[in-house]
Amino acid sequence: MKILITGAAGFIGMHVAQRLLARGDEVVGIDNLNDYYDVGLKEARLQQLVGLPGFRFVRLDIADTAGVAELFRKEGFDGVINLAAQAGVRYSLINPHAYAQSNLVGFVNLLEGCRHGKVKHFVYASSSSVYGGNTKMPFSEHDSVDHPVSLYAASKKSNELMAHTYSHLFGLPTTGLRFFTVYGPWGRPDMSYFLFADAIMAGRPIDVFNHGRMQRDFTYIDDIAEGVVRVLDRPAAPDPAFVKDRPDPATSWAPYRVYNIGNHQPVELMVFIEAIEEALGRKAEKNFLPLQEGDVPATYAETAELRDATGFAPATLVREGVRRFVEWYRGYYRV
Repeated sequence: MKILITGAAGFIGMHVAQRLLARGDEVVGIDNLNDYYDVGLKEARLQQLVGLPGFRFVRLDIADTAGVAELFRKEGFDGVINLAAQAGVRYSLINPHAYAQSNLVGFVNLLEGCRHGKVKHFVYASSSSVYGGNTKMPFSEHDSVDHPVSLYAASKKSNELMAHTYSHLFGLPTTGLRFFTVYGPWGRPDMSYFLFADAIMAGRPIDVFNHGRMQRDFTYIDDIAEGVVRVLDRPAAPDPAFVKDRPDPATSWAPYRVYNIGNHQPVELMVFIEAIEEALGRKAEKNFLPLQEGDVPATYAETAELRDATGFAPATLVREGVRRFVEWYRGYYRV
């Protein structure tokens, strides 16, 4: 197939592109290479892809309406995987307009491109943050997600709503994937595990929020990439059991689906920090702080729907995933 990956210089985008290229698909990757975090790391990820048979890179911002429309007119994609977004919960409290441009305007541009380009399947990154104030665990796709606690979460919920509209109006198969705390080699430097490694190696204290009483469903990057590719190969279809007077948020009468991708094994933050300390061979000095605005104390994914649909569920153990991340971190930063 010929696949468009947005955010191809990103953490998840690079790994998904590698999997598709390895099986022989043609991949066009786009990214705006913004400076939200180290551009050098984004360029280094791209170097892992440039030169591989079947890969082409186009520097483009998904919020560029005319540029995205022209790309779809020229290329003729079979499938689209949208991994481009303004990420980060806390940053959305500081720069909300960045989220409106990338996560809303950019998302509509892609939906329009898929509609007019007759794309067979649009797969897009949602987020576990859409569960917001929900406290029933594990988080299920069948639960309401109408109470976000950050603008980032609200923008991801909006993506799901917009996707459903295009599935209904134009018959575009869309699948949203709610990622749960992705980590691993080539990760994002703004993520907690990366910040912890940086601080520990520099001898600085680490900030531990909610006084360490946090749980996260840490999900290893290889599991995420495998899940994305499996979902891409199974376009969303109408749910024949859907009942409009008891609507199921995860399905529809339209070709629309939403899945969690998580490890289904929430881990205490202090246990995760211990795994990083063990892999680095150093102890961290800890600065315990209250829960930050926009954060939630725990995430925990119900993954039965993904497993039933694709035969796959994430399973990489945290200590093994952290060991692989630290091995990459030491090599990339030569420490």
